[in-house]
Amino acid sequence: MLQAKVTYVNGLQFIGTASSGHAIVMDGSPDVGGQNTGLRPMELLLVGLGGCSGMDVISILKKKRQDVTGFEMNVKGEKAEDYPKKFKEISIEFVVKGRNISEEAVKRAVDLSMDKYCSVKATLEGVAKINFSYKIIQE
Repeated sequence: MLQAKVTYVNGLQFIGTASSGHAIVMDGSPDVGGQNTGLRPMELLLVGLGGCSGMDVISILKKKRQDVTGFEMNVKGEKAEDYPKKFKEISIEFVVKGRNISEEAVKRAVDLSMDKYCSVKATLEGVAKINFSYKIIQE
């Protein structure tokens, strides 16, 4: 079972510690009483989605012996205007850089992550519409 402990510091600052032992600072912006010392919780959700799917995609591309020299995901979330201001739509752009990268391999890796492996994406399904695309930059 995964666990986390979130401890109040001051203002709107909290420290989140996971069962892995790693910690992260969360805070609000000054206009809502925070000090802007950390990520917002909704930003963490986008980062988690990118990290989850990114680990899947890079693992699959390595198994397919793709010569990846750089990899990033641009994750954007559109929030509802009314409370609880949940995400309505999230888009992920996978950007793969490398030498002789196969488009078929990238498409398959992204599809497998989005349709089968990424547990964060599966958790968000039905809550927000999730769109994804990929771009290959040959070096």
